[in-house]
Order: sequence, then C-alpha cells, then structure tokens
Amino acid sequence: MIQKIIFLFLLTTMVLSAQSKMDSGFTLLEKGNFQEAEEFFEAYLKTDPENKTARLCYGRAVGLSGEPEKATALFANLLLDYPEDFEIQINYNESFLWAKEYERAKPLYIDLVNKNPNQFGAVLGLANTLSNLKEYKNALLWVEKALLIQPNSLSAQTSRKYIKLGYANQFINDQLYQKAEELLKEIFIDFPEDKDALLNLANLYLITKQVDKAKATYNQLAVTPKDSIKSLNGIALAAHIDENDKEALKISSSAIAKVLHINDEELKERTYDRYVQALIWNRKFISAKKQIDSLENAMPNRNYIYALKATLGLYTGNSKSSVENYNKILTNDSTSFDGNLGKANALFAEDRILPAYHMANQTLTYYKNQKDAKGFIEKLNLMHTPTIEEHAAYTFDNGKNVAYFTNTTVEVPFSTKFRTTLSYFYRTTENTVTNNQAKSHVVLAGLHYKLLPKTLLKSILGFNNSRFMSDSYTQPVIDIKLMLRPLKLQNLNLGYQREVQNFNADLIEREIIQHHYGLNYNLGTNINLGWYTQLMHTQQSDTNTRNLLFTSLYYTVLQKPALKMGINYQYITFKDQLPTIYFSPEKYRAIEIFGDIRGTFSDKTTYMASAATGIQRVESDPNTTIFRAETSIQHQFSKRFSLNIYGKYSNIASATAAGFEFTEIGLKAKWLFLSKPLFFKTLKLQD
Repeated sequence: MIQKIIFLFLLTTMVLSAQSKMDSGFTLLEKGNFQEAEEFFEAYLKTDPENKTARLCYGRAVGLSGEPEKATALFANLLLDYPEDFEIQINYNESFLWAKEYERAKPLYIDLVNKNPNQFGAVLGLANTLSNLKEYKNALLWVEKALLIQPNSLSAQTSRKYIKLGYANQFINDQLYQKAEELLKEIFIDFPEDKDALLNLANLYLITKQVDKAKATYNQLAVTPKDSIKSLNGIALAAHIDENDKEALKISSSAIAKVLHINDEELKERTYDRYVQALIWNRKFISAKKQIDSLENAMPNRNYIYALKATLGLYTGNSKSSVENYNKILTNDSTSFDGNLGKANALFAEDRILPAYHMANQTLTYYKNQKDAKGFIEKLNLMHTPTIEEHAAYTFDNGKNVAYFTNTTVEVPFSTKFRTTLSYFYRTTENTVTNNQAKSHVVLAGLHYKLLPKTLLKSILGFNNSRFMSDSYTQPVIDIKLMLRPLKLQNLNLGYQREVQNFNADLIEREIIQHHYGLNYNLGTNINLGWYTQLMHTQQSDTNTRNLLFTSLYYTVLQKPALKMGINYQYITFKDQLPTIYFSPEKYRAIEIFGDIRGTFSDKTTYMASAATGIQRVESDPNTTIFRAETSIQHQFSKRFSLNIYGKYSNIASATAAGFEFTEIGLKAKWLFLSKPLFFKTLKLQD
C-alpha cells in the first residue's frame, strides 16, 4: 500500500517536470508492471544517466520487482548526490520494507518524521513499519496522525485496517477476545462489510465457540458465487464445533457441488479440504481415503493433502502414519502451524511424550501465545502433575452387611516414563444380624515405568492388616500388570494380583488369600464395533480355584454424547462348592445387554450412566433376571480440583464374593497439589 502512496506522491511532485518520454514508464509503474518498468528506465538511463527522476523510478522498479537490496544501493547512491532530498529519503527507507528489514527501517522513519513532521508519506511509512514490527498500539497512533494530515485518505484508511487486523489477532492470541471483537468491528466504519474483517470476526467466534454468531458472519460474506462457497466452508466448520457433524457434511457437500462450476483452483482445494475433513468427522473413512488418494494423484506433494492423511491416521488409530505425514509438511515448510502442532498431537497418540512436548514448544516459538499449543502443553502438564485422590464410599447388601471404606492415593510422576504411588485403604464392615465386625488397613506403594512407548509396567507392593473382633493378621499384597498396545486399536493387559478377601466380616475372619492370574484384551475397529475379553484364573489359600471368562461385544451408536450398546457373556466355575461361606458354583453363566452413555452438561460438568439386564443361571437352577446400573456426575471446579459423586447397584450373583446383591454410594475427589510437573523446568531447559 505504501508503494502506491509514494508513487502517487512522486507523480504529483515530479512528473510535470519530467521528460514526456518517460510517461510510458510512469504508467508501467502505476499499473504494477515492475519488471517492464525496470527494463524501460534501464534503457532510458543509457541516454540520460544523471536524470534524477529516471534514477528514482528505476530504483522503485528494481525494488518492487524483487531486488530490494539492489534498490537500497541505488537510492543510497542517489542520496550521495542529493543528501536532503525527501523523495529519495522516503524511497530509501521504503526499500527496507520491501526487504522486510523492519528493524533497520524503524530508526530511519523516526528520523525522517522528526525532520518532516507534516509529510504524509513519512508519517504513514512509520505507521506501516511499526505495524510490521507488530507494535500495533504505536502504529495506530501514527496512522491517526497521517489521517490528520490527509483526512479520508484511502491509503491511510487501508493501513489502519491492516493494523487493526494485526492488533486484533494479537488480542486473540492473548485470549482478550472482547478487545479483538471491538477492533474488528471498528474496521466496518471505514469499510462496511469488509471481507477480511468479516473472516477474522467469524474466526474469532469459532475460537470462542459462539457458533450462531460465526454462522451469521459467514452468511454476511456470501455476496458472490465464490464468497458463498467460502461461507459454506466456514459454516461447515462451525457445525463441527457445534458437534453437529452430519450437518457439517451436508453443508460441505453443497459447497463441493457449487465449486465444480467455479474456475478458482485455490478455492477448490479449500473446499475439498473441508469436505474430506467432514467425511473424517463422520467416520466415513473409506470415502475419505478414496477422496484423498484422488486429490494426491492430481496434486502430489501438497501440504493440505498431507494434513488430511495425518488427520485420517489419528482418527483411525494409525498415529505412526500421521507422524510421517506431518514430517512431510515440515519438510516443505518448517514453520507450518499444522505441521508443528499436528506432529505434537500425533507423537502424543504414539505415546512419545517428550517429543510431543518439544513439538508443542516449537510451535510456540513460531506462534507466540497460540491458544491450541498452550492448551496442548497444559494437557500434558495436567497428566504429569502430582495428585492426591480421595475415594470414600458406603455399601450395603441384602445379606445385612454394611461397610464404609476410604482410599487415599498420592501419585507423583518424576518423569514422563516413571511415577510412584502411595495409597492407604481403610474399610470397616459389619453384619447387622450376627453383629460380626471387621476392619482392614491396606498400605500400598507402587512404581509405574514406561518400558517403551505404549508399554507400561505397573507394580504395587504392600500389606493388608485385617482385624476381626479380638483377632488380627497381616498379609502381603501384590499387584503387577504389563499394559501393552501391540497393534493399532488394540490393548492387552497381563497381570498377577495377590489380595486378601475383605468384602465382609465373615470373609475377613477366614483370612482367604487369592492369587489372580489375568489377561484383558480390547479390540477396537473403525466401524464402531469393539470387543473386550477378560480371562482370569484364581487360586485361593483354602485350596479352592476359580476360572472366569467375561466377554463383551459392543457398538458405538453415537460419538457425542458417547453412547455404546452391546452384549455381555460371563462364565465362572469353582473347583469346590462352598455355598455357606461364599458364592462358589461349579458352573455359573450370565448373558446381558447393556448401554453406556457419557457426555457433558457444561464445559466443566460431565456425566455417565450405564445399565445392563439379562439372565443368569447358577448350576442347574432356573434362570433368574439380573440387573445392574451405575451413574455418576463429575464437576471440574478448577483445572486442579474435581469432584465425582456416583452410585451403583447390582444383583448379579458374581458381583461379590458372597453372591449378594449390593448398593454402593461414593464420592471421589482429585486435587493436583502442584501447579506443574516436577520435571517441567528441566524439560524447558532441554528445549
């Protein structure tokens, strides 16, 4: 914009005295044909090498055609001949703007304005320099001074618009959204319905999740066929943010139908980009992959296609391919926001936490205070910040047993690979018929070590001190698990646990030790089906043994709220039958259907509810109906403190060692007692 200002200024002050032979050169400059203008004035200077106007115009043509350093040298030579010439000085200063050397330009413009405080070009040039340096507050002051010199100047108003756009973006990065909105709306005073201001305003509304305002703003943009497609692309994203992905796909499909009739390759790319995103949001992965392959065949090595492939990888559990595709983006553009933060998310999905931290911090070096990057780092911090968790509950069953327990756990991560836990469990139980009472104290210390990404070893050691009336005993407790993610969408846990049966007073009295050997396996798919299986073999100190099979086939009906439905089957067998002591049939079978829903009431309040019903059969007894249910509400009072209240009921015979139906009401509180991970300062030093 300032190039045009200076050129028009030169025309008004010099052209009248210039040779008429240069008129065509002036026209080339005015129209922006800088390469042709350069050739024209270069040829002209061969006939009149000392002509000041020709030398000045030649310098502008050289600089604006892509050689700013050469232009700076030409203007410097002119200043040797005309040291105080304002036109040459302002062109010399401007050449540093062409070269994007704003720090060098700033003192030059300040000096020029001090000497020429009423020169419009100098004052506006300083405003634009400050804007390029992102010193928007001062830039606004100087552009207002320029408008005092030339009121209603279109060039100054245009500069003010771009300064406000930059300033608003800075406010957005600092999460000062109200100030950003006010600045963007001020642009409409000079330029009603300005497209740049509308787009930035719509983006602000998307960031702040004001979906209806975003849609209304995008609709304001739809004044031409091209703009209507841009508007639909934006509205589709708004629908996604509003968690209405079906609507997003419908809108995006409409945009695709329209863009086919538009001769604008960039707009087509953006529209296909949004369309494939909408397919992925709707889990139409096969269609998305076909569309991506088609786009890549037509346009290889394009960053937006790599980004789509990476997004598809994250949604389908193929995070390794996502990392590879983000690396391709960064090869093409090391400062790419999608490449840097996208790779951070993909590394996190790969369970490579330290590299994920590094990529997020690298994103912030390119995009200072960027909200998503800061949010990602905060998410990692919260996962690795020391915590205290309190779990308290009251239970009762139809065998007249009542119990109260509390469990306090402290967890301290020392690195992204290693963390420790210490817990104290206290349980008191009483049978209101026999008046038998018992208490248990369990102290456990745990070590969690990540052997490899997606491979975690958990080991817990401790002791259980149980007291029944006047008797007591102490037994060691062991719990070891190897948790693996061997292939995408698969989880496998192998474990051994030694525990003391402490459900009620009678069982505590008998000092029954259980040794559990177990395997848990979960298989996910990209077609919303999942399969979970648990196998467990238990050896008891009373010489009895138990074998358990539990398997569940489930289907994800909805993503938001997350609704799953499925069928469960359970089979249990005991070697010895001791029905007067505890539930121990030779054969137990149960089959049930279940539903599980999880969602949000607000940004800080979540809920879950699950229920299952079916039939069970003990030995050869007749089938009986079973029912179980659980519900909970959790509120996040702050980023570091949350509270969960829950209740559950079950009459399934295998739910307790004694075979009783029971009810439990409980409360869980979690507090992050430090503000950052212990290793956070070391992590920042490494970066």
